[in-house]
Amino acid sequence: MKLHLLDRASHTDGSFTVNHNNYPHFLKIWHYHPEYELVLILKSSGTLFIGDSIEKFNIGDLVLIGKNLPHMWLNDEIYFDDSSDLEAEAIAIHFGESFLGEHFFQAPEMKLISKLFERAKFGVSFLDLDPNLVLKIRDLVKLETFNRTIGLLEILHDLAKHASFHKLCSSGYISSFQKKELKEVDKIHEYVFENFQKPISVKDLADLANMNPSSFSRFFKRTHRKTFTRYLNEVRIGYACKLLMENSGNITEVCYTSGFGSISNFNKQFRLIVKMSPSEYIQFHT
Repeated sequence: MKLHLLDRASHTDGSFTVNHNNYPHFLKIWHYHPEYELVLILKSSGTLFIGDSIEKFNIGDLVLIGKNLPHMWLNDEIYFDDSSDLEAEAIAIHFGESFLGEHFFQAPEMKLISKLFERAKFGVSFLDLDPNLVLKIRDLVKLETFNRTIGLLEILHDLAKHASFHKLCSSGYISSFQKKELKEVDKIHEYVFENFQKPISVKDLADLANMNPSSFSRFFKRTHRKTFTRYLNEVRIGYACKLLMENSGNITEVCYTSGFGSISNFNKQFRLIVKMSPSEYIQFHT
């Protein structure tokens, strides 16, 4: 799965873009861009791949993605069926860190928003949203340029004060991705996201990074603060959680579809990572 640089810069009379998108499905590309991305999901469901994390997304979700953070919004398989009449609808806002000037967000009045930008490095999913905030985002599309700018600042300020959120990808991923000398790390994540449903060995990744297996294991643990095996299991369990919410009736099928070779190991890793069994997880989400 190749990582693409997409152009999200404004080419109009504004310094940022606000788009009301409505497609059969979202763009199926693992990509990044130097702009921040704020997305409100109006219709559709699927999986958000962001950094080293896999998250289920659904109607009403609001996510802020930091600059140059690789991600992909992947709709559920049914959206790609030729006979499907489903729609993927969202409001997407893209803005550069200096869209109001290089030092604008360094002003004391912008302190809270600056902290929000720091959190956005990991990707942020906002929970328990105020309906008025959602309405502000929806109405942003209708505003002319000056009021749209004021509106975006108000939205960012509201989000900066919003207490209910969770970060999406790990600090280990961020620190490694930002180091130019560690470009191998992103190749590794691309490979894992493309192949986690199949057997993957440390040697496979070591070859990709042009290292021997023992050097690769040390390198991975140093940059991610976890072993590669733990990371791979977390990716697989994250995907399994998505499947269990969609198809709660067949734990065995979810086990093998997620890349595990045995139901016993699947149950063990699920409990280790999620802190409950797959059946308990199903009951918790139904």
